[in-house]
Amino acid sequence: MIKYLRLILAIPLLLLSVGCSTQQTSTSSGDPELDAKARAALQQLFNTEPRAKNLQNLAKAVLVFPEVVKAGFIAGAEGGKGVMLSPDGQVLGYYTIRAISYGLQAGGQSFSQVMFLMTDAAISYLKSSDGLSVGVGPSVVLVDEGKAKEMTSTNLQSDVYAFIFGQEGLMAGLGLQGQKISQFNP
Repeated sequence: MIKYLRLILAIPLLLLSVGCSTQQTSTSSGDPELDAKARAALQQLFNTEPRAKNLQNLAKAVLVFPEVVKAGFIAGAEGGKGVMLSPDGQVLGYYTIRAISYGLQAGGQSFSQVMFLMTDAAISYLKSSDGLSVGVGPSVVLVDEGKAKEMTSTNLQSDVYAFIFGQEGLMAGLGLQGQKISQFNP
């Protein structure tokens, strides 16, 4: 009888200890799947636009959103999850990107977005405020193929340089207006 009583008391304790250890492991390891997707997206950018690698070497941090999904019919929304990486590739944090838009629009699209944070002020603003709202705070430059060809280490003066690439789907127009970037814990 005492044997069964011990077993009955031991099972909840065992489950509780396993549950606690599983929770700690998951929060400390981050999101390995998102990390891998972010690194693959960054490599895809470097393969299509080699000059972006120079920005990584000069940046204080790189914010990578491997898949941002945008959809709309008159009113539109977009969203995705991303990873902030140090120049040497260490994970510094996890972020979400969200936007809402209104206007004549229809369709759906997915794309990748990489933002090179060039100043400590841009990183501080992102971490200390209620997130980064593109168009408010640090100056953000959307880099297209022509702009990438003109960039040199001497003429980089903006806080953030953003690349959008890997577009799939049908959606008229693409821009950074109204995006909100906030930190989250996976």
